[in-house]
Amino acid sequence: MNASRILSAFGQLNLLVVGDICLDRWCQYDPATAEASRETGIPRIGVLSFSSTAGACGTIANNLSDLGVGRVSLLGAIGEDSQGDELLGALARRNIGAGLVLRSRLIQTFTYTKHINIETGIEDLPRVDFINNSSLPASLDQQMVDCFETHAASFDAVLVCDQAETARGGVVTDRLRAAINRFASAHPTKPVWVDSRKRAELFTHCYLKPNEDEAAEAALRLTGQTDYRCLLPALSLRALIVTAGPHGAWIHDNGGERWVRTVSVAAPVDICGAGDSFSAGAASALATGAGLDDAVHLGNLVASITIMKPGTGTASPEEVLAAASRVGRL
Repeated sequence: MNASRILSAFGQLNLLVVGDICLDRWCQYDPATAEASRETGIPRIGVLSFSSTAGACGTIANNLSDLGVGRVSLLGAIGEDSQGDELLGALARRNIGAGLVLRSRLIQTFTYTKHINIETGIEDLPRVDFINNSSLPASLDQQMVDCFETHAASFDAVLVCDQAETARGGVVTDRLRAAINRFASAHPTKPVWVDSRKRAELFTHCYLKPNEDEAAEAALRLTGQTDYRCLLPALSLRALIVTAGPHGAWIHDNGGERWVRTVSVAAPVDICGAGDSFSAGAASALATGAGLDDAVHLGNLVASITIMKPGTGTASPEEVLAAASRVGRL
């Protein structure tokens, strides 16, 4: 299935993104305004303007929306705070459904505050992050599981973003992961696409997408060896897709192992979020009925576009079609 045919089916899709949601706040500051505070003597950061976008699994949702997916919904948990209000506003601007986003006073909205120097266009100061440094409260954990089990089957595919790098603070808990694994096993015709930074070896019966380092680390935790090919049979995966940055991706499934090269890009602007844009393109393609090789190729096309944009960029269908035309996959 070529890119044109795949993209033409995106408007009919109804996709769910599950996992950690954060607010990315991009602050443009002027270093010339950094006079010291009268009270403390500490130089201020003079922010002239800022914009907000959804991050973490929100980045995947942003990509899905801008690729023309008909309906995109998020399932996650945020705080009852001003950052949460700001995050919901960012989702609404892209018409991303937030009806399954749980709000609670027991947590705060995970927020990355990034300072961009207006003279250089570079983020060059420490971030100010609002984080949750304790495990998800049990009551909220159960709400997440109940919400997933109630609604997941109504979607064409589920994309899971397990962003947290510690055992504390993330919403993809042991209980939610078990529910995701049960769903993936019980619904073999619905793609369940998983991206997990630190716990890939705990997901089963899904399409698992780590990068090379994450795959090797997962294999090491599971078997004591870094050969990640063991993950496919050990976890009963539908497929293991291991990304390798500018080189492309390895596919491991019941059809064997094969390499899908990416689109060559000289001097990328910003590779942040490339994995998320790859996931958005590839998982959406699978949901249309495309084969895995074609889906991975589409994911590569999407990522080749987003890395040429600052921040966590997205790609439009027109941009993807133009990229496909250049490589003869239109």
